[in-house]
Amino acid sequence: MARKFLKLVANLAAAKTTNMLDALKAFCVESVTRFNTIPRERQEQLYALATLLQSLESRKLIFICTHNSRRSHFGQIWSQIAAHYYGVVNVQTYSGGTEATAFHPNAIAALARAGCRIQDTSSGPNPRYEVLFDEKTPGMQCFSKVYNHPSNPSTDFVAIMTCNAADEACPIVQGASHRYALTYLDPKLSDGTETETNVYDERCQQIATEMLFLFSLIQQKTTSGV
Repeated sequence: MARKFLKLVANLAAAKTTNMLDALKAFCVESVTRFNTIPRERQEQLYALATLLQSLESRKLIFICTHNSRRSHFGQIWSQIAAHYYGVVNVQTYSGGTEATAFHPNAIAALARAGCRIQDTSSGPNPRYEVLFDEKTPGMQCFSKVYNHPSNPSTDFVAIMTCNAADEACPIVQGASHRYALTYLDPKLSDGTETETNVYDERCQQIATEMLFLFSLIQQKTTSGV
């Protein structure tokens, strides 16, 4: 059954993109063509997560890494965009860390290059940003925080661990109904090097592609009634 879905997802049409920002929509369309670059083992991981999420009435996802500065923000933002792109309802995405730092400028720049519209809404060592992906949808309010910050749900959420350090540091995530490891290499390793832009764009693209793949599976499962 899993292989059947994996063959079908690349052909799924986006559901609700009428008011999506043009550059971002183009980025998503191009990302869908990359589904076949996701390794088979990773596809199976995403299929298992899709099976879980499809079974839930309320899909609250908290993406967790150590500093809530890069990968967890990518996960939060791209999963919300992917749910919107495929018309998957009852999805609320969040992010947090085992400690708070700041939403890193290099990650923000990569999202902007992908087509998101981002505006500063506060300053200081941990500024807040509004991330807009659709003209008719309120922007996402993003800043660095611990995963149990009051702005995040405290119960009945799925914790998705995006880095090995947070995965090891939090064997139990209080309040989570489910805990799932989906880790990524840290683009921080490229900071200050000549490869910085490329590495951040690659990680941004990878997470975008995988989140779109994930929600295309959920859409397919919902449509087929499986």
